[in-house]
Amino acid sequence: MTNPLYDALFAPHEGKSTPFLHLADGSTLSHGAFLDLVDQTAHALVSLGLVAGDRVAVHIEKSPQALALYAACIKAGVVFLPLNTAYTAKELEYFVGDSEAALFVCDPAEADAMGPIAAAADARLHTLGGDGGGSLSDLVASQPTGFHAVPRNADDLAALLYTSGTTGRSKGAMLTQANLLSNARALVDCWRFSADDVLLHALPIFHSHGLFVATNVMLLAGGAIIFLPKFDLETVLARLPQATTMMGVPTFYTRLLDDARFDRDLVGHMRLFISGSAPLLAETHRSFFDRTGHRILERYGMTETSMNTSNPYDGERRAGTVGFALPGVAVRVCHAETHEELPQGEIGVLHVRGPNVFKGYWRMPEKTREELLPDGWFITGDLALIDADGYVTIVGRGKDLIISGGYNIYPKEIEIFLDAQPGVKESAVVGAPHPDFGETVVAILVPQSKGAIDLDAIEAAARAELAGFKRPRKIEILDALPRNTMGKVQKNELRTRFAAAFQPKAS
Repeated sequence: MTNPLYDALFAPHEGKSTPFLHLADGSTLSHGAFLDLVDQTAHALVSLGLVAGDRVAVHIEKSPQALALYAACIKAGVVFLPLNTAYTAKELEYFVGDSEAALFVCDPAEADAMGPIAAAADARLHTLGGDGGGSLSDLVASQPTGFHAVPRNADDLAALLYTSGTTGRSKGAMLTQANLLSNARALVDCWRFSADDVLLHALPIFHSHGLFVATNVMLLAGGAIIFLPKFDLETVLARLPQATTMMGVPTFYTRLLDDARFDRDLVGHMRLFISGSAPLLAETHRSFFDRTGHRILERYGMTETSMNTSNPYDGERRAGTVGFALPGVAVRVCHAETHEELPQGEIGVLHVRGPNVFKGYWRMPEKTREELLPDGWFITGDLALIDADGYVTIVGRGKDLIISGGYNIYPKEIEIFLDAQPGVKESAVVGAPHPDFGETVVAILVPQSKGAIDLDAIEAAARAELAGFKRPRKIEILDALPRNTMGKVQKNELRTRFAAAFQPKAS
């Protein structure tokens, strides 16, 4: 038995001196040196008593050591669980406990706060900082290289990624070795990646975009990565001349366009710009082309599936669309209740089927049956249409999902928090267009009695209990929420009412 994901992504680079990670400090880590670190990290995991199938939850900053931990989990057969660095202790408590993680790795500065969370879940606690330091790094440094990959099947779990549900309870999407490998192979082929490519990587690696799409694609292609801790405009402008490709969220591209130094001369050598994780405005697509001569390639994916569709490498990249289904992936637009396929051009719920589709939700068989049909079709919940040329357009998101700066935000989770605040009778959360983040959160509150809501107190509570990207950027107070005859809140009316909340005012 082999370890398919390790064998395809990592094993071909063992012992090679070819550049892999170009770091922010100007140094470069070769493929071989990186994989030596992976071996040592895998030995460290085993020394802690972890065995194949155990979960490792990580709440750490981006670093080569953090990426090596992901690779070590693959090699040791351990399930990798990355967690958004913006999550609060209250949010992390659920993820670590629900996953029954055997090891919880956090930043050294968080160790005291995370200790009780690890203890409650009966998980070991170790630390790893953005500078590479921490108790796990100390343990890794004492380990040998030469770790033999633990045998795994293609259907074995490689990663567990939590994605919130409209009930407010987060769901763990189980991604297998075959899910991740099939997606990487399809993307390398569609986007023409090769060992000659250098990818500018300013994305986080707690998210499937930066971890699985960007990193796995470059490992499979054999190219190098300019591995930046985060998107910093000055750094990105300085490093673009060394890159051939870039992956980013729409916010990256709007910020580049805001700077006059970003022009055709700076990116004339570039091969490809890719955007995802949030809708790219058609205006941004046009402005980018006018400024640089490049048409951004937009694609569409989900936590449960990684990438599903992509605009073509060769051919028209249509603004406002997410292109065609990837090789091996099928898409259809269906009736929300009957699941019957709708005629071409009609709007319905997008279904996806292919080797990229996840195995199901962690310990949620009922939810899995609801969203993953017996014949393999996954109900995405996104509203879409497929035009006469086959281009897929996402026209809305079922379940009122908000995507802000590339992060998924589920209103129900925020509404549960708001409804519990003193003076709040009920709440509704909607997304409003935002020029920088694509969308952002607007909260509408109904008071128990007139003037009884303390907005300052609510904002303070949100800072303590909600990740920054989830916090409402605007809070409105209404006497009542709009409802239909069945009593359902009409969020479409609220979205229309507050659609211009963050738009520039006319001069």
